[in-house]
Amino acid sequence: MAAPLLQAQIDINAPVATVWDLISDLRRMRQWSPQCRWMKQLGPLEPGTRTFNINRRNFLFWPTTCTIKEVIPQRKLAFRVDVNRAIWSYELQSIASGTRVIESRHAERGVKPISTLTANTFVGGEDIFERELVDGMKVSLARIKDAAERHHHG
Repeated sequence: MAAPLLQAQIDINAPVATVWDLISDLRRMRQWSPQCRWMKQLGPLEPGTRTFNINRRNFLFWPTTCTIKEVIPQRKLAFRVDVNRAIWSYELQSIASGTRVIESRHAERGVKPISTLTANTFVGGEDIFERELVDGMKVSLARIKDAAERHHHG
């Protein structure tokens, strides 16, 4: 059974607007996410718009589609992975030093059985896969932090 909530967060020494510009440009997702190799937005950044993605883990590549669920400029961006219905979100909060970003994966009702089967077959079980997802979130957030701070201070 998938964990209901996986989450990571980071504080970035740059204004919310700078961080939002990076996160909301979905073409750049491959720069942040260790698993996402390509993400194409098929329409405006608004609920209902689909994206087409190529993911990679070691030598395994697989396509996915997502549907954007929520866009609150400079506050929240969320999209649903259509195949397993997990919701990924980035939430931005203004803090004294700049911006706090919280990345989450919600799978309240679990994920579809095929995803569990795939996780067990290809990646040694869901626990390992979910640990990797959280590690991946931490890597993504660190990369966004680095880019935002370079942009802001450069």
